[in-house]
Amino acid sequence: MGSLNGTSRTILLVEDNPDDAIFAKRAFSKVCPQAKLTVARDGEAAIDYLSGRGEFRDRERHPLPTLILMDLKLPRKSGLEVLEWLRGTPGLREIPVMVLSSSDQPQDVERADELGVVGYHVKPVTNEAFLETARRICQAWRALEL
Repeated sequence: MGSLNGTSRTILLVEDNPDDAIFAKRAFSKVCPQAKLTVARDGEAAIDYLSGRGEFRDRERHPLPTLILMDLKLPRKSGLEVLEWLRGTPGLREIPVMVLSSSDQPQDVERADELGVVGYHVKPVTNEAFLETARRICQAWRALEL
């Protein structure tokens, strides 16, 4: 299990849009430089990463994250499907998850809450707003590590 005591500084960003992933990496490098943002491009890749399967077998190179940022609208497996899998997986269900999605549909927010997310953020559309969202996520992540 990735520790919350600072040994792992990895945030797993589950995001299929390459532009959004670039915006997130830039924003986090500015406001949260201690974070190592790793990207999984779809729900299946997220499960492979978290399971340590295939290319993600080496935990030195691919440590368990101390936070997961989850998009909901993903190919292969949706973010909600990944959350359901995660919450049913011993040793992984304790990893905090924050949603970072373009969806603000009440049913998505409600289901994510039911699955125990620690935060829900609608993807910002401007660079400044993305920086502010990254700053809030980083502050919450550091608070979780105490």
